Amino acid sequence: MSNENALFEDEFDTEFDDFANDDFEAEAFDEDAFAEDVFEEDEFAANDDDALDDEVNLDAPVKDLSPIDSMFEVTKEGGDRVIPAIAINAFCERADTQALLETAARDRRMARTITDFRGGGLQAAIDFLAENPTPNLLIVESSLPSHEMIAKIDELAQHCDEGVEVLVIGAANDIALYRQLMARGVSEYLVPPVQPLGLIRSISELFADPDEPFIGKSISVVGAKGGVGASTIAHNLAWAITENIGLAAAMVDLDLSFGTTALDFNAESAQSVADALMAPERTDEAVIERLLHKVTDRLSLFTAPSTVGQVLDIPSESYGVVIDSVRRTMPHVVLDLPHTWTHWVQETLVGSDEVILVCQPDLASLRNGKNLLDQLKNHRPNDVPPRLVLNMAGVPNRPEIPVKDFASAIGVEPEVILPFEPKLFGTAANNGQMIAETDAGSKSSLAIDHLASVLTGRTIQVQEKSFLQKLLKK
Repeated sequence: MSNENALFEDEFDTEFDDFANDDFEAEAFDEDAFAEDVFEEDEFAANDDDALDDEVNLDAPVKDLSPIDSMFEVTKEGGDRVIPAIAINAFCERADTQALLETAARDRRMARTITDFRGGGLQAAIDFLAENPTPNLLIVESSLPSHEMIAKIDELAQHCDEGVEVLVIGAANDIALYRQLMARGVSEYLVPPVQPLGLIRSISELFADPDEPFIGKSISVVGAKGGVGASTIAHNLAWAITENIGLAAAMVDLDLSFGTTALDFNAESAQSVADALMAPERTDEAVIERLLHKVTDRLSLFTAPSTVGQVLDIPSESYGVVIDSVRRTMPHVVLDLPHTWTHWVQETLVGSDEVILVCQPDLASLRNGKNLLDQLKNHRPNDVPPRLVLNMAGVPNRPEIPVKDFASAIGVEPEVILPFEPKLFGTAANNGQMIAETDAGSKSSLAIDHLASVLTGRTIQVQEKSFLQKLLKK
């Protein structure tokens, strides 16, 4: 069975703002009913602060800092790499194990692999390899008692070429059996229940490049429509990860025509991300480190070009090469994606370890966001669902979709809700600062800190002010 890396070729013929399914369109956007239910003027009476606070919950703009959901392993250090183009032969005993392997084979990280599934377990693997070449990876399932399994593994070894990786799925959680298997050259031994993502990561570790064993976590930030503040969220998120969490990160501005990273950080650079994209074959670690502009001890920037004097036609594959190059130098890479719909944007979103979708509580954001969320969930079944950030909630005199209705219609609860704070964001932008530098105690700043904490699995580091700083603050 072959996995072809043909992301969205047939399924993304529609434009970015088309609906993902007709049922949602018909039910959720009956204009009369929806307008009656959502856009009642008396729900958001002008200057009714109490009504606004109750509706968008501005006094609690973030979720409780509960333990991060372990089923998605979001606290894993580093990111996930695409497994190289290898041949995999799997020999299963049980139907549910084969279903697990088939689910894993469809994952984005295994898009380059060629996988063949067969029944019969260990004996079938022995019979097959007696007459066929050895694959790069052999996965065998066995429920045999330990001594019988070891005997079959010894028999299997007679038909395996040197260098083949062997992953055994067994029934016994037995350390003695594990040690005997490892002594015989078995690469990995897993015991059910096994989750697709755990299996994929086990395979990835077997084929990781020993010269480049680590790759950073990629976090893509995209807006459901233009003007929702996705770039601002991306920039402040990168700042929170580095300055408030204390981890190194790179901020990569991929809006080549109108990116604002240099402006927001007040950090003009002679080089831009376009320099790397136009020569991706030369972007080794040394080149990337030279091109990145360091703005703090932990935060580096890949800014967009400062002019539109040149129309840049960058091949889609160049983006992946450059992003991977940056990920090999930084533990966290925040990608600020433009509001556009091209193959490289699709592939970048699908290939990201985390996706942040920024919306406003309005109809256009709901429509586009629902479409994008559905597509990404479909192509990232084993990943954390895209995290929703609801921005600029509570604009005076603006009818808004209530948060609970927005969440119900789009199919995901907001990770954080940022209130409308124009003075805070305007002051920060005009001063070339992040909002945490302008007002670290603001609701928006605390919300972004929470988002950074969720994405990294780390807590915020409280910065104690010196006596001099406290005096200057007064």
